[in-house]
Amino acid sequence: MDVAKWWFLDLLFVVFLAILVLPVSRSSPESEAEGRTRKPRGNVIEVEEEPKSVVWVVQLSDLHLSVHHPERAYDLRRYVGPALAMINPSLVLITGDLTDGKSKDLLTMKQDEVEWIEYQNVLDNVIQRSGLNKEIFYDLRGNHDCFGVPKAGGAYDYYQKYSINARLKRDGNVQSITLQNGGWKHLFVGFDSTMETGLRGPTNLFGHPTNQLLANIDLELSQWDVESAITKIAFGHFPLSFSALTDDGKGLKDVFLRHSLSVYLCGHLHTKFGKNIKRHHQSNLPTKYYQFNMHQGFPTNMDEQSCSSKANFSKEFWEWEMGDWRWSRAMRILAIDSGHVSYVDLDFRLGSKETIILPTFPVDSRFMQKISSVHDFKCQPKRGSSYELIRTLIFSRTEIVLVSVKVYDTRPETPTLVLDSSMRKIEGNGSRGDLYIAPWNWRAFADPSPSRYRLQIEAIDIFGKTTYSELRPFSINGLTAQVSWTWREFFVMGCQWASIYWPAFWSALLFLSSLLLVPQVLLLCWKKNYSYEYVRPNFAGRSLREHLVDGACLALMELPRMTVVWFGILMYLLYLLFFPWFFGHVFTEKGIVAYMTYQGWFVPNFNENTMLQYLGLPDVMVVVLPHLCFVVLPTILVIGAMAAERTTCRKYYLLLSGKKEDDSLGHNYEQAKNASSCDSNCIWRRRWIRKFLFLVTVVILWKHWKNCRALVRAYDMNPFLNSPIYCFMIPLMLMYAVYKTSSL
Repeated sequence: MDVAKWWFLDLLFVVFLAILVLPVSRSSPESEAEGRTRKPRGNVIEVEEEPKSVVWVVQLSDLHLSVHHPERAYDLRRYVGPALAMINPSLVLITGDLTDGKSKDLLTMKQDEVEWIEYQNVLDNVIQRSGLNKEIFYDLRGNHDCFGVPKAGGAYDYYQKYSINARLKRDGNVQSITLQNGGWKHLFVGFDSTMETGLRGPTNLFGHPTNQLLANIDLELSQWDVESAITKIAFGHFPLSFSALTDDGKGLKDVFLRHSLSVYLCGHLHTKFGKNIKRHHQSNLPTKYYQFNMHQGFPTNMDEQSCSSKANFSKEFWEWEMGDWRWSRAMRILAIDSGHVSYVDLDFRLGSKETIILPTFPVDSRFMQKISSVHDFKCQPKRGSSYELIRTLIFSRTEIVLVSVKVYDTRPETPTLVLDSSMRKIEGNGSRGDLYIAPWNWRAFADPSPSRYRLQIEAIDIFGKTTYSELRPFSINGLTAQVSWTWREFFVMGCQWASIYWPAFWSALLFLSSLLLVPQVLLLCWKKNYSYEYVRPNFAGRSLREHLVDGACLALMELPRMTVVWFGILMYLLYLLFFPWFFGHVFTEKGIVAYMTYQGWFVPNFNENTMLQYLGLPDVMVVVLPHLCFVVLPTILVIGAMAAERTTCRKYYLLLSGKKEDDSLGHNYEQAKNASSCDSNCIWRRRWIRKFLFLVTVVILWKHWKNCRALVRAYDMNPFLNSPIYCFMIPLMLMYAVYKTSSL
């Protein structure tokens, strides 16, 4: 009993001691969060020397160094090293697709170590010629850099062997760098969202962020949250329109909006889709499937209370796609001046640049923040102003003797010069670059139009050569000038393809099924020859619309009459829904054979002899949707049209002969006179429509053959063994339909 008593007293003492100690040893969640945000986790670089108010970085993307295109590496050596020496950036960001990984015919996509060795040699040469520290170079992986890489760090993961990040021992898929100067912190967070198990192309097109990756990015972006003067910029390879969601439905956009990101820099899409591949994101706008224009919505109404540090307004950030070095020889200089972000894109296709001008304030009103820019304008009297000076960076190989700023008023029909002022260079010891400034009465340029005033910088070097910056609009009020996408820019930037895939797939499958099943149901419900009521071989007195409507109805009603073809196409759709489309090799090394369905690739796990289900979703949409929309759908329509043409021709000959096929074909034989008109005679007797449909059939077969050939080359498969149904069912159905409709 005494032992139990002493044990109980000891236990009470321990519990009492724990209660006393616990509040001291364990901090509150708020203090934990504060401690977590105060501690920098990435590399911190102190940017010294003048100009103190500005930092600038360089972005390159989509180099696609290839053994089949040595000119890409040659131009990179020739132009980029000297350009970097002239620009002297604080960081150099290379956002993916470092190598091409494609065969000469562009169909086989897997890793080639020769290209990676060339990449290493070229980058070492560029760094040497630039005179920059290798530590400021950051290169990320793109989808081309993981074609056919089954495992990160494995034998075929050449990125982990030859990239700058790997050689500098930068581990992890998230890298953060903080540039400090003039009381400002500029946080850059780069991340790798490529597939963890890299498939061969073309079904390796999307970024695949995981919940862990999003958590890591969120953690890195939060490290300076207690600071007021901070600019946050993220960089990666994939635009958000080509980034999948996690299994929980989370995405990069949610993280970026939470941290009031200024800009997300990316690549992947290339300049061939347009030069305005940029997008403004805002928290209070639903854009799950699409966004019609570069800007969407309107800035929040603000009052004097909005200048309070506790004021809440919508979050926002810009997404700026870079373009590519592959074809466009593009390079971007991004500058941050007292929180104002601006950029200039350079094109080296016409040679090196002797002088580069980058205005840093006022910024281009087409690409400024819609909400925070208005906030800055309204709160200038309370925050102190960075608006007092026009500022521009100038990089030049030769001495600049004169710099001037010109502002034009475009309200009249002819732009009027309203400001022409010389600019002076900020002098300082050990200057990193040349910043020119000019005072101005910025309040005089406040205007409700975001594009009324346009700014241009003029620089003259010692040899008398004049260089001009782009004539760009600006808005002191913080109002955004509207820019509209072309249809190609909307297609790649405005559509959220990862979210669109499932609705598009099921809609296409439902539509194809209805084309087969609805006419069959109608035939079963009405008389057998119901469709013949629509057969009118004469053209007199009928509009084009009537012809098209009657022809479409007849084609759909005649298709079920071709029982073998109708049943074959229906079985083909069921096959595509429930069975593998084809088998193939999805990694660089042959050996593991996977199969693809509309849900993705089913790949054996090469480590544990288990199955990893459905890799490459939604990447397989580049195979699935084109096949359904541009092969299966035209096949159904052209077969129905061939059946309708045969029925109409038979009716034409019956009218000419005065015979009736059965009682349901009884019509007034006055139609025979109309049917024998010149137009009808040319159309039906010579069967021109059938000849046209035959040409359409040839086009469908050619399209299908191209798709099958591309897949055979991409995945090293035998079409007779690995994809007989996918490759040969459509040609067989078309050839059978051509044969059955050849005779009346």
